[in-house]
Amino acid sequence: MEDAPVFVEFDPESDCDCPGCIHWRRSMAHALPLRLGGHPAAHGARRALVLVAAAGTVLGGQALPAVAVADAGARPTRPDPRPAPDGPDTPRGGPDTPQGGVSPLHGGAGTSAGSTYRAITRTEIIERAQTWVTARVPYSMSEYWTDGYRQDCSGFVSMAWSLSGNEWTGTLDKYGTRIAKEQLRPGDILLFHNPANPTNGSHVTIFGGWTDSTQTFYVAYEQARPHARKQATPYAYWANANRYVAYRFKGVEGAAEDVGAVEDPAGGKASGAGSAVTPYPGAGAFGPGADNKYVTRLGKALVARGGKRFYRSGPGPRWTEADRRATRAFQLAQGWRGADADGLPGPTTWSYLMRGKGRDIPAADAGAGGSGAEARPAFPGRGVFRPGQSHAAVEQLGRQLVRKGYGRYYTGGPGPDPVWSESDRRNVEAFQRAQGWRGAAANGYPGPETWRRLFR
Repeated sequence: MEDAPVFVEFDPESDCDCPGCIHWRRSMAHALPLRLGGHPAAHGARRALVLVAAAGTVLGGQALPAVAVADAGARPTRPDPRPAPDGPDTPRGGPDTPQGGVSPLHGGAGTSAGSTYRAITRTEIIERAQTWVTARVPYSMSEYWTDGYRQDCSGFVSMAWSLSGNEWTGTLDKYGTRIAKEQLRPGDILLFHNPANPTNGSHVTIFGGWTDSTQTFYVAYEQARPHARKQATPYAYWANANRYVAYRFKGVEGAAEDVGAVEDPAGGKASGAGSAVTPYPGAGAFGPGADNKYVTRLGKALVARGGKRFYRSGPGPRWTEADRRATRAFQLAQGWRGADADGLPGPTTWSYLMRGKGRDIPAADAGAGGSGAEARPAFPGRGVFRPGQSHAAVEQLGRQLVRKGYGRYYTGGPGPDPVWSESDRRNVEAFQRAQGWRGAAANGYPGPETWRRLFR
């Protein structure tokens, strides 16, 4: 029986020209700390403790193990520095991710002619992906998990999107709409299909959200060796980053409104009798400052769908807070949340209202569309609360501050109005300090938590 592995010290060569050292010196900004297995050359360290095992990877002539960080969560993981299997010029789409082709679910009915799909929420997509991450489903291009999906990268996406069969990177694009980086939202995918080597040179990940405002790293859910994982990943991927394309699943609820196409959440194009309905006039027709016939048409449709209580007088051509609140109540009634329920109508909201689709706005005492949901309006974004900015939310904020007893700085001057002023800032600061916050947390500029507490 062999001796158990031991820890030893070694001095790395500063001029080592092995692929690993070269790559790691070039990738110092994203290196892991030494305590998690980072390469010494990336940190300028002279020595490191490494585990020597018989099955280790050969680097610079020394036998070293492949270091893996289990369940790294949102921590960046070092990229794979190895050349591609067929040589350094062969495109490498992912961490050694060969895949199978189109096939039905294992053990179930179906054909290899293509999948069908159903409407699904973003939350459900991420939750389905997380089930494989939690179960640490092993990677395999030939094995199938208990749910019938193939245990490779494309089978993973087929499972998360709840397709009726197993697709591959050469067909997944048929089930999505191409989008820009700025439009990425949880549940979308980043797809690299390499025609030169489609089974071994392609890869796909599920976008789980940006790790910070720089949008340089995102949380990727993916099926890769040795098992399904969730980790912070550089946009768009460790290798071949400029060849990954972003897609939004046609079946995700609210998809059409996000990408600007006149589609319903199930991916169907507008057609038939509905095609005579007035086309969506564009996002510029709605919002603060808008004054046109489409605002009137929207308001009348909202009143007909249960939104009359939001209007003190009948809907008119000038956009008001009543239009936003009624629109948001309608969006919430459809089960949409977040940016899909911001109170500004997109193509899907417009289509639903003009064609009588979806659910009506419930009564004031009946659930999501009622007064309870409107008690805390959606946070409009930090950019609204800046010197010189004019927005209905500024006046809404000011009036709520007065109701809460934090309007003292309006005394002797103008009361709450849509233009952000120093009086607004000082009142917000007083409210923040009353929460026990100090420093940057009490600078007088409202963020999501200030807004939530103020309207609670």
